[in-house]
Amino acid sequence: MLKVVLFDLDDTLVDQESAARAALLDWALELGLDLDDQDELLAAWLAVSEEAYARYSRREITFAEQRRVRVREFLGADASDEEADELFSGYLTRYEQAWRAFDDAVPTLRRVRDAGLVTALLTNGDGVYQHRKLDRTGLAAHLDVVVASGDLPAGKPDPRAFAAACEILGVAPDSVLMVGNDVVKDYQGSLDAGMRAVLLDRAGLHPEVEHRVAGLAELDLRG
Repeated sequence: MLKVVLFDLDDTLVDQESAARAALLDWALELGLDLDDQDELLAAWLAVSEEAYARYSRREITFAEQRRVRVREFLGADASDEEADELFSGYLTRYEQAWRAFDDAVPTLRRVRDAGLVTALLTNGDGVYQHRKLDRTGLAAHLDVVVASGDLPAGKPDPRAFAAACEILGVAPDSVLMVGNDVVKDYQGSLDAGMRAVLLDRAGLHPEVEHRVAGLAELDLRG
């Protein structure tokens, strides 16, 4: 029997991609970077960010260090920790100002609760920082349990992340439905952990995935 719907946060409930793009382009303008090819600039930022965040998720570097790595690699700068922190703050302020929940996020969380199910979150990231995002986007009040990988031995898709979430929730994996936008971290990772899974594929990029929805309103909550 289904008891819990476990959501990812970034690009599932919160439009992280749009926030990152808006913040990066404005920050790059301030830094005097070439904006002729905005897509290429964004791709470069996302590439270094993804790799640095993966290292943080594997606990190879700290949360603060992954930010510094992103700045140094993106800008090709030999910056001290203090200089890197200052540079990153220019991006971070803009990024936080651009946070927005998807229009279907709150209605879906309400629908989950109305169905008598627990609304929970499993997100890769620092707990304090992710709670700030939930507060600012108005999502915090609609979630019963929040689990952040910064408080766990490892992040998604490591099986320990999913096992820890189930332990905190006090449920068996097969009573949990994981909903997220990442094929590896959210969908396959949760399946490997014994959960049910649905891929949120807003852009229709993964027709090969059997269980996917184009929006949260399509989510089937029948156990």
